[in-house]
Parts: sequence; structure tokens; C-alpha cells
Amino acid sequence: MSTFTYTVSPDVFDDHPDYRRGVVVFRNLDNTLPDAELTALLRATEQALRERVTGNPADYPQIAAWREAYRRFGAKPSEHRSAIEALARRVLKPDNLPDINPLVDIGNLLSLRYVLPAGVHPIGPQSKAIELRKTVAADRFLVDAAAEPETIAPGEIVLAAGTRVLTRRWTWRQAADTRTLADTRCVFFDIDGLPPTTAEDVRSAMADLVELVARYCGGECVGHAVLHAGQPTLTLSLD
Repeated sequence: MSTFTYTVSPDVFDDHPDYRRGVVVFRNLDNTLPDAELTALLRATEQALRERVTGNPADYPQIAAWREAYRRFGAKPSEHRSAIEALARRVLKPDNLPDINPLVDIGNLLSLRYVLPAGVHPIGPQSKAIELRKTVAADRFLVDAAAEPETIAPGEIVLAAGTRVLTRRWTWRQAADTRTLADTRCVFFDIDGLPPTTAEDVRSAMADLVELVARYCGGECVGHAVLHAGQPTLTLSLD
């Protein structure tokens, strides 16, 4: 039996007791075909964000919450922006986001629709036991496929499979060897909620995600959960 486990470490909830991370797992996907309807949805969602966020994006409550969270583990939010702030600033320039592939485009669409970080990672033989936690000494992060993995200072929140870091600074940057490609068939999505984003917002984004993936990538939703201090782990069979 092939088992997938996903855990949020207690020390994340110690610092952020109202944090919620939605996790959704899919398999047997077709991520190869661009879709004009999905592109149109992304364009409409970009425009809706421009109408919603009219001042400095750093002051928008859902983005400001991530800036404060980054400060708590020692990151400078003006230098290392959360995924949702970086995405929002790009859209507000205004720029249109590129069509990368359906799964990545769906993640970007949901990020903008709900103003929260939403990311996707492939599931492979070495990424079936996932943990969101603070760094340990052995952790390594691959910035570029042609470079040596880099070390990370202690105390940073990372997403990891063993000592292989998949995402640095919580939602800041994915590793070069964990990108979702056209031939990716099995993935997990993260959907993040810090107040004022509510657990219901996270659940609504997850429901949208399941519908969008079914429409544009087919496949099967294996399972999902909203992880919190009282339920920090999701375990699923991938067989």
C-alpha cells in the first residue's frame, strides 16, 4: 500500500493558533491541455482583484497577516514576500499572469479569488511524507537544478519531505525539483488561511479547487482535510 501523510508541526500552531491549512490530494490527472475557458476565468479573477485591492497591497488585511507572520520567524516581508503578496503585486501592476499549465493556473486563480496562498506540488516516491515545520540543521533546499542544495537558518517555517525542503519561508518559494509539469499526474494542493481568512474561506476554496481540477484536469480527488491544532495530520492511501 502506498500511503501519503501530511502533518503540520505543533510549533507552527503554537505561534499561530488560528492557522488553517487545507490539503487536497489528486491522482490520475491530465495536466497537458491549455484551456481557453480557464484562461478567461483567470483574467476575470485578476480584474476582480484589481477592483478589490485598491490601496497598498501590504495594508490589505489578508496580505498584512502574512507579513506579520513572516516577521515572527525572522523574515523581512519586504524582501521575502508571501506567495499571495507577490502574486497580487504582479496582477496589480497591472500584469496578466502567464498560462503555465492547468494545475498551476488553477492554484493562481484560487489565490487571487480568495486572497490567500494556494500552491501545488507533485507527489513522487520521495514526497509521500510531508511536514510543515520549523527548520532543522540537516535541511537542504534546491534553488536551481544545476546548483548544489543550500542550507537554511534555524527557525524558518518550511514545507519538507524528510530533510528535503519543498517550500521555503512557509509560502515563499518552491524548490526547483518540486514543480508541477505537464506530465504530472498526482499532486497535493495547499490552501492557507491566517485570520482574517476563516476556516470557512479555506473550505470554500477547497470546494472550488475540487470542481476546477475535475473540469480541467479530470482525475480523482483522493481525499482532503483542513489541518488545525486539533487535527494536524492527514493520512491517505494512494492505491
